[in-house]
Amino acid sequence: MDDIVAAALVKWPNVPHCHGWLALDARGDWYLRDERTQAAGPFPMSKGSRLEHVGLREFIERNYACDERGAWFFQNGPQRVYVELEAAPWVWRLHRSSEAAPGPADGVVVRSHSGQAAAFGAAWLDERGRLFIEADLGIGLVHTLDMEIAADAVEQGRWQVGNVQSGDLPMRFGFRPSPASDVAQAALRPVT
Repeated sequence: MDDIVAAALVKWPNVPHCHGWLALDARGDWYLRDERTQAAGPFPMSKGSRLEHVGLREFIERNYACDERGAWFFQNGPQRVYVELEAAPWVWRLHRSSEAAPGPADGVVVRSHSGQAAAFGAAWLDERGRLFIEADLGIGLVHTLDMEIAADAVEQGRWQVGNVQSGDLPMRFGFRPSPASDVAQAALRPVT
């Protein structure tokens, strides 16, 4: 977390949380979702505006974290901005290790959409043919452009792949794909 963000949290500890305004798609791109976009439907059916500003993307990624309920957020100064997830909290980019850039024994370097190094744990294939990696940072989807590297690791026996239903991923790996829908559901419950 950036120092300026930590200082803002101390100075303004009770700023209300924000839901539905920020999303992460299956390719690791961030989307801003204004009121009109949110009214048009849930993410990813209604995506919003892809965030192109490099500095803002980097700021979000440095301050991206998970709360105790498994809801992912961006800490924007004193305000927590919860993130809608299309597939998983992380999108993995894969690179082949080489003599010039040595990597793990399996020959594959795993990095998150935010550039963080991750240690491979297990691989899971869902019913749609999407490959997820469970790593030390958590669960994430392999970027579509990197499937050849993943396929090589599987074919060479370096990675074993289990099967998983995409609907089971949030409970199994402890993340909330839509914290905004959690808030909407809580608003519908009667107060006792």
